[in-house]
Amino acid sequence: MKSPADRIEKHIVVESPAGTAVDLLHSASGLSKGQLKAAMTKGAVWVTRGKNTQRLRRAKRELRTGDEIHLYYDPDVLAEAPAEPQLVADVGGYTVWNKPFGLRSQGSKWGDHCTITRWAERHLLPERPAFVVHRLDRAANGLILVAHSRSIAAALSSLFRDRKVEKRYRAWVAGDFSTQPNPLRVETPIENKPAASEIYFVRIEHGRSLVEVRTATGRKHQVRRHLAEAGFPIVGDRLYGNAANDDQDLQLTAYLLAFQCPVAGEPVEFRLDDAPAFERL
Repeated sequence: MKSPADRIEKHIVVESPAGTAVDLLHSASGLSKGQLKAAMTKGAVWVTRGKNTQRLRRAKRELRTGDEIHLYYDPDVLAEAPAEPQLVADVGGYTVWNKPFGLRSQGSKWGDHCTITRWAERHLLPERPAFVVHRLDRAANGLILVAHSRSIAAALSSLFRDRKVEKRYRAWVAGDFSTQPNPLRVETPIENKPAASEIYFVRIEHGRSLVEVRTATGRKHQVRRHLAEAGFPIVGDRLYGNAANDDQDLQLTAYLLAFQCPVAGEPVEFRLDDAPAFERL
């Protein structure tokens, strides 16, 4: 595995509009033009013009004097291949996806080719821009929304912020959860912000319990942290549980989303067809 020393970070102010970003970066970094074009496609090159900074993907984009080109080249990041998500529903203004383990909700300055938004931009027909609405852990799988206009992104984000989206998860956890209150409510704050989860026992198999989790808030790693705190870490959780690197993937699925659709103006519910048949709780 490559070390951080193999990363290349360059920031170049355009002194003359002659030449392209690839030409400038080729001279400054020593990378081949092919490597640089691939890095552009994968979101590792940025351009700042005035107060606006955005990813630069087109090698032949016209530059202006005073523009600043940024290169964040990490061979490990760029070598990653995105896991393929499944399109659940296309509403036009937004899409619903079944995100697999390993696919990210959003990118970094080092690239965005392994994100659900970039996948949507490159594979949807008709082609549309994509905007992050909410996040699902890279290690988790399940339902995630992607907006395709700024207005729909704002409307959906507002629903999440105002806690008007019903979210349900399923998880296999270590131990016998039937010994706990049903539901078990956990309200431990996360990063000094309120966080609430209700955990329902469903069944036990081979010393592991299937639980359903309903969240009133959406804090980072909330389901994982609350289950671990309760003494029932999720199977495959390398961060908050006891899973080793060679254990199975995190057994956490976001299986249901329900909200007032900003496009149709009526309630909608999306659930994974392969979700287990939970008892009516």
